[in-house]
Amino acid sequence: MSTVNSFGAKSTLTVGSTDYEIYRIDAVEGYESLPFSLKILLENLLRTEDGANITKEQISALGSWDAAAEPSTEIQFTPARVVMQDFTGVPCIVDLATMREAVTALGGDANKINPLSPAEMVIDHSVIADLFGTENALERNVEIEYERNGERYQFLRWGQTAFQDFKVVPPGTGIVHQVNIEHLAKVVYDREVNGVLRAYPDTCVGTDSHTTMVNGLGVLGWGVGGIEAEAAMLGQPVSMLIPRVVGFKLTGDIPAGVTATDVVLTITDMLRKHGVVGKFVEFYGEGVASVPLANRATIGNMSPEFGSTAAMFPIDDVTLDYLRLTGRDEQTVALVEAYAKEQHLWHDPSRELVFSEYMELDLSTVVPSIAGPKRPQDRILLSEAKSQFEKDIVSYASIPEDSVEVEGTFPASDPGTTPGVEREHMPSNGVSHQHDEEHTHQHVESTLVASGAPHIASKPVKVTTPEGESYLLDNGAVTLAAITSCTNTSNPSVMIAAGLLARKAREKGLKRKPWVKTTLGPGSKVVTDYYEKSGLDKDLEGLGFYTVGYGCTICIGNSGPLIDEVSAAINENDLAVTAVLSGNRNFEGRISPDVKMNYLASPPLVVAYALAGSMNFDFETDPLGTDADGNDVFLKDVWPSPDEVQEIIDSSISRDQFIKQYATVFDGDERWKNLPTPSGPVFEWDENSTYVRKAPYFDGMTMELTPVTDITGARVLATLGDSVTTDHISPAGSIKAGTPAAQYLMEHGVAQRDFNSYGSRRGNHEVMIRGTFANIRLKNALVKAVNDGQQIEGGFTRDFTQPEGPQAYIYDASQNYQAQDIPLVIFGGKEYGSGSSRDWAAKGTRLLGVKAVITESFERIHRSNLIGMGVVPLQFPAGESWESLGLDGTEIVSIHGLEQLNEGITPKTVRVTAEPSEHSPAGKQTIEFDAVVRIDTPGEADYYRNGGILQYVLRSLV
Repeated sequence: MSTVNSFGAKSTLTVGSTDYEIYRIDAVEGYESLPFSLKILLENLLRTEDGANITKEQISALGSWDAAAEPSTEIQFTPARVVMQDFTGVPCIVDLATMREAVTALGGDANKINPLSPAEMVIDHSVIADLFGTENALERNVEIEYERNGERYQFLRWGQTAFQDFKVVPPGTGIVHQVNIEHLAKVVYDREVNGVLRAYPDTCVGTDSHTTMVNGLGVLGWGVGGIEAEAAMLGQPVSMLIPRVVGFKLTGDIPAGVTATDVVLTITDMLRKHGVVGKFVEFYGEGVASVPLANRATIGNMSPEFGSTAAMFPIDDVTLDYLRLTGRDEQTVALVEAYAKEQHLWHDPSRELVFSEYMELDLSTVVPSIAGPKRPQDRILLSEAKSQFEKDIVSYASIPEDSVEVEGTFPASDPGTTPGVEREHMPSNGVSHQHDEEHTHQHVESTLVASGAPHIASKPVKVTTPEGESYLLDNGAVTLAAITSCTNTSNPSVMIAAGLLARKAREKGLKRKPWVKTTLGPGSKVVTDYYEKSGLDKDLEGLGFYTVGYGCTICIGNSGPLIDEVSAAINENDLAVTAVLSGNRNFEGRISPDVKMNYLASPPLVVAYALAGSMNFDFETDPLGTDADGNDVFLKDVWPSPDEVQEIIDSSISRDQFIKQYATVFDGDERWKNLPTPSGPVFEWDENSTYVRKAPYFDGMTMELTPVTDITGARVLATLGDSVTTDHISPAGSIKAGTPAAQYLMEHGVAQRDFNSYGSRRGNHEVMIRGTFANIRLKNALVKAVNDGQQIEGGFTRDFTQPEGPQAYIYDASQNYQAQDIPLVIFGGKEYGSGSSRDWAAKGTRLLGVKAVITESFERIHRSNLIGMGVVPLQFPAGESWESLGLDGTEIVSIHGLEQLNEGITPKTVRVTAEPSEHSPAGKQTIEFDAVVRIDTPGEADYYRNGGILQYVLRSLV
């Protein structure tokens, strides 16, 4: 509640017959030149000014923002609401439920623990594409989802009733970010505060990094870790520095044959090269008006991929048209228009605002692109995709010494229809291992005609289907083609283009290759509506693209198993196969444990690659197949024109569809309604549950602070290189047999077929600790020494509690260290913690006993989350790395200078001493250096002193 109004900003706005209290931005000197996004922050501070956390000085500093200066002024941003998906949301509700018990134990009132800001959760991350290519795939996948996740869903239903201001969108509805832009987002929020109706910009933080999709609607929001989201739900502002803002000017129009996906991959490439980590990006200029809202949302969605905090579009007529289309009522639309114009938030393309940095893109210069094989910013021109693949495959392929180049590695035509593939089982690692002698033959004849140039990484393997057909599977084969993810499934232009390409391909008699698993995961039921109305659903299904679920699926590793015989051939012959998905994430090991190379592409290109069957394919010169008359069919022959796409949009998408689909968005189906749900303000934990367990963060906590201590006698848990993402750190994807997490589940009576994914078990810290740093592609340099200098991959380290320092699972070693009260540190490289904003990357790190992470540089969210869990982020001196300093991870590490925090001082550097141990190479010397302390704000220092953000909030509430 605001108690101060230093600038006399409080005023009234009348829209129709309704009066709204507003806080006028133009009350602050300097507002005129501020970028759109900073004006939203300015209003936020005016409305929440309390004289203590939010001060007159902060507001004046924002009004007089120096665009050229490096960020130095800390402000407290109070989002209007919090939006969550279930993977990251379940731990939030587990922690809130645990806090209710902790508050009671400390003598407080359990009912104080409620979201003070509205919180909305969309359950979209749990559906797995187990079944595909059949009419009943959607129905069975949802049934299996409920069988696997019943415990979690019961818990969330309890939360929906126990907590005030907490809404849940049940499973099978849509993807959180698409539901956000199509329904939850208001653009201008209206809410009664102390008996007065107040209007203010809709802002949000979300427990998914792609929360930035809502930026396309003019809503300022970004992804935070779950621990920050919990604090925001409990009324704690988000501490931040006033950021630099990059002005990105758009001119021109997208040319025919180019999609929104191509635009966003181009922008991602440009902004990654420019460097926008920690900055806002804001789009402006004459070209903005010609960018449809769906394209704006696609661009905003990829903000984490370029590295920016937010990627904003301003409010204009395009925004209003979208609000009307998606079923918002006229009073809502009128309020948005009136408020935006009154508050100087309406886009004026003729006005050149002041930005920190400037960039420009002429949309007419964009060309078709894909990105891969392991990062979203690694853009490849489609015209160069084949030649680039031939270079990249060498790094991924395992080539036998007697390998020869085979003319025609990749099949080009399918001799007959391939029946839909139904798979109901879900092995723990998504792989079905079946031994077949034929799979071991390296060079065999194929019953399919093969085409394409030979290449050095050729390794063809004969595969026979259950129907008795056979073909050659080779490195580079596309084994998964998925129209998936919030980035593109919200965008009718690319979704309809995919359907039209499928229609034209079928008319030419083309079929998908039999080794390609094909999935369609619409972002909302509106997509299904317009597919059915246009008949494009039948065309996509004709190529195997049946709907597998309304959820995130492929982008987060919920791909399910590949086709059995394909999976077996890959694993028995160590083939480097590929996935093509219309998503936003393609990091190593993320999509499927069977697939080494992942490519991002537009939905129509996903369909095209399902027809091509290989990344070793040039769409300009290689035919997709032949028509009934034997003529070659090329991509250009089936690519739809912009007019064809627009015609379907105009005839198949209407406001009524959105109104109908969202009328009952919180109700759920009969499965949801019939879940047995506990009641009462405090959750009754089931000691036998392997999904939801009471969190350990408040165990032994008292009201008094435990003083910060220096770290002495620490061992190194992992020595890591550059670009270690939260996907490498945080448990994600399927749970592999034999790992510590699998052992825990089996000890608790869970059969391997019921392991489910790490994401689905985020409410159980015991599973998640065991999966932290367990990624199959993690490269820990510490284990080289026990493998004759060879770098092995996976969640392994050296256990220095044992005399020889043998190789061990990271979790097992961690338990041994903690049993002996030995603190742990991690060495990392550049961009440590980039990737999804998953709080478990920080929670798991802390629960493994890690006290400090020392890297060359951090990703914004992960650095903040480490502090939020009581782990100190440190950086090597500028220009130095663990390698350049002569460190290898065998040392005993001490860190001195942290105790200054007890006196209210945040040191700029601390002294790190790394002494050789009995496990170090002979002759190794003691190494000392000053590490930069990356506790960047006073608020972060408070969190660290308290042992974490949750402890800070809990103490402040009691």
